[in-house]
Amino acid sequence: MQDLTMDAIAHELHTSRSSVSRLLSHARATGLVDIQIRSPLDAPSRLELLIQERFHITAHVVPVPDHATDVDRLERVALSVARILGQFFDSNMVMGIAWGSTMNAISRHVTPKQTHGSQIIQLNGAGNMRTTGLSYASEILGRFGYAFGAHVHQFPVPAFFDNPATKQALWRERSVSRLLEMQSRMDVALFGLGSPFSEVPSHVYAGGYLEEADYASLSRSEVVGDVATIFYRADGSTDGIQLNARGTGPDFTVLRQTPRRLCVVSGTAKLASLRGALKADLITDLFVDESTARALVANA
Repeated sequence: MQDLTMDAIAHELHTSRSSVSRLLSHARATGLVDIQIRSPLDAPSRLELLIQERFHITAHVVPVPDHATDVDRLERVALSVARILGQFFDSNMVMGIAWGSTMNAISRHVTPKQTHGSQIIQLNGAGNMRTTGLSYASEILGRFGYAFGAHVHQFPVPAFFDNPATKQALWRERSVSRLLEMQSRMDVALFGLGSPFSEVPSHVYAGGYLEEADYASLSRSEVVGDVATIFYRADGSTDGIQLNARGTGPDFTVLRQTPRRLCVVSGTAKLASLRGALKADLITDLFVDESTARALVANA
């Protein structure tokens, strides 16, 4: 705030220049210092305005070089989301989070913000034939919980049941219905979009959750993506998609009741998934890299 150089600060604090550098890095990582960039070219803002006009949502466009890989693109978008997530989540609020590659990337960079009475709930089960999925999901949710001082509620069920009747029976259990009730009164939902086409494979497609028969079924139903293991078509519809009867994510009618629905997307390979999610009216706030944002408005 006083425009002092690091050398001047080091002299005043009787420490080394390297210590000052570490203190400044710590200040940014803990949220004590916030850095904002307002480019005179303002290209991302023009894209954000176009997306808002065409899709009636709030867009946050992250500048990323066109030559960046999908891995680097995801990391940059995730870091941008993690730095400002605290603007959407505060004390006495409930935030639902869907596990996956995108949420994992965001969770590693979340800027801490102390809240009280806040709760974080897992949106869908994570177990499959290879693992319970509890350690994977708990690690992701645990990072968010630690950053916000929030109580974390896991959802200890499979990602997909073998039989829809089993799901229906378990949904009537009081221990599970309590979690479902929490999902129905979320203030914020944070999720990425699953896609079978991305260079960074969505965890549901790469983690042993689907069998060949499942892929065949999704292909017949012309599925373009999923949110929290609930699949949808290009027009946003979910009816008749057999796997959804066994999936454990929240029904889209429940998700749409959530006031703020933060969707994080990186890479043009997820463009079809993004369009479907917009058609389904699942998004209020979109965080997206610049290349994907340009492709979205170019073909709108």
